Amino acid sequence: MDAQGRGRADDVDPADQWVLNPRTGEYELRMPPSGPSAPSAPESSVPGPRTAGRRTSAPGREVPPQRRRRPEPEEPVPGRRGRRPEKKKSRGKKVLLWTGGTMAFVVLVAGVGGYVYLKHLESNVSTTDVGNAGSSSFSKDEAFNILIIGTDKRTGAGNEGYGDKGSAGHADTNILLHVAKDRSNATALSIPRDLIVDIPDCETVQEDGTKKVIPGSEGVRFNQSLGDLGRDAGCTMRTVTETTGIKPDHFMMADFNAVKTLTTAVDGVEVCVEHAVNDKKSGLVLDAGESKVEGEQALAFVRTRHAFGNEGDLDRIKVQQQFLGSLMRKMSSSDTLTSPTKLVKLAEAATKALTVDSAIGNVGTLKDIALELKKVPPKNITFATVPVLDNPAEKVKATVVVNEAKAPQIFDMIKNDVSFTEVEQEKKEKKKKEDAAVAARLEGTKSDPSEIRVRVLNGGAPTGSAQQELNYLQTRAGVTKSENAGNAPADIARTTLEYAPDQADQARALAEILGLTGAAMKPGESVTNSQGLPTMTLTLGKDFKGAGVKLDATSVKKPDLDNASTADQKLCAS
Repeated sequence: MDAQGRGRADDVDPADQWVLNPRTGEYELRMPPSGPSAPSAPESSVPGPRTAGRRTSAPGREVPPQRRRRPEPEEPVPGRRGRRPEKKKSRGKKVLLWTGGTMAFVVLVAGVGGYVYLKHLESNVSTTDVGNAGSSSFSKDEAFNILIIGTDKRTGAGNEGYGDKGSAGHADTNILLHVAKDRSNATALSIPRDLIVDIPDCETVQEDGTKKVIPGSEGVRFNQSLGDLGRDAGCTMRTVTETTGIKPDHFMMADFNAVKTLTTAVDGVEVCVEHAVNDKKSGLVLDAGESKVEGEQALAFVRTRHAFGNEGDLDRIKVQQQFLGSLMRKMSSSDTLTSPTKLVKLAEAATKALTVDSAIGNVGTLKDIALELKKVPPKNITFATVPVLDNPAEKVKATVVVNEAKAPQIFDMIKNDVSFTEVEQEKKEKKKKEDAAVAARLEGTKSDPSEIRVRVLNGGAPTGSAQQELNYLQTRAGVTKSENAGNAPADIARTTLEYAPDQADQARALAEILGLTGAAMKPGESVTNSQGLPTMTLTLGKDFKGAGVKLDATSVKKPDLDNASTADQKLCAS
């Protein structure tokens, strides 16, 4: 298939088919006539005079004028009056590229569209059937988790110096990307390749369509969840679920080629090092300060284990996160977004190095994902790493184990779609969190505290929290008609107050005492308390900070993240 999939000559640059629509500010695919035609000759090669904006190749025969090239970004589009280029720039800043080869596709599909060319890109992408390890479809209205895998597999020329010779490819770099339901934030959680985990049994689909169950392994490195014994990316997804309790919905996997080809496509990525680097093992040579890397040098930067920190995998993860942040900024820069040629190079490079699960391997779904990712602001993308400790079973420290004191809270926040940034407070200040109907729940008359009837349940707060809050309500807040109802049926992320319509006055009064937002108030039904009287239900969630402490959307305790950063930060590796 040629660049456009319509039988055009192989030497036609796909970028030449994209034209800026001055009405929408977007690039559109301009298709040639359906009948056969030959490419127009360059203007300089067409004999004869120019007349009234037309060219003639022979007397009496007109030849259409050569199409004007799109002007440079800073020049106005002819015929467009009152256009404000800064609006285009601000929209461009919102386009997000998540990592290596996996999400360069986002830029093209979200920025320019074009079904025919997207179908061509789809043919570049390889797919894997992971069965029930992930979701069977993609939903634009829900939070989603994508497991991004960088393998050490050797493919293509120039990769002889990397990876294990003959290896099927292990899970060398692993990032669990969580995108919030409201698209206000995202978390990119790195999983160390040397993390000791239990790999569960996993069902794989063979080339002939038959299914084979690969037995699990206990106490092995995480990177063995891919490649070993014929394990596919579905096995890696299942291992993530086993380890974190978070189920990836989909996966995207790329090899060494992605870093090399993508950085070359954008003319290099800016990196920064605190000290000069001369690593003979990776071949990385950099002066102290800022440098631009691409191709082989970019790959050496993200793979070196000896140039930074303690020369371990955890230090390499930090460097990779810094590199990805820089790559995202470069890909979302106006220099890249206004260049159809660069966009095409990015998309071609990314899709040729990309493998995804079957559920998202079609052009429509990939485009939907791209448009959803485009909505997340870079300042609210948190890069973090699973908290770990040195493996206590080893004398010579080579692997790590999950830090059970820190990791569970991080896993729970991702499972419950809680942001790691201050996005909730920002939304509250801008009054974007609650619409008028929700905010109105707090408006109106309020009962006297002595008239409030409520039962308190523990829905994820520390043990004893329901009784502590009850004591506060009865002895300090005057809510004497209250009782402890024990544990809720299931844990919840945020505290809620459910009440019947005729209890709205009581609900508003209790919300004022506790600092509840309108979103925490759930109109519904009352229940019967121990005296047989109708009562409201207060369920304490994981955001509960202590008896008498105001509860609102910003009260979730800040997790203890080691070396966390956000995508808009420019950092130097050390």
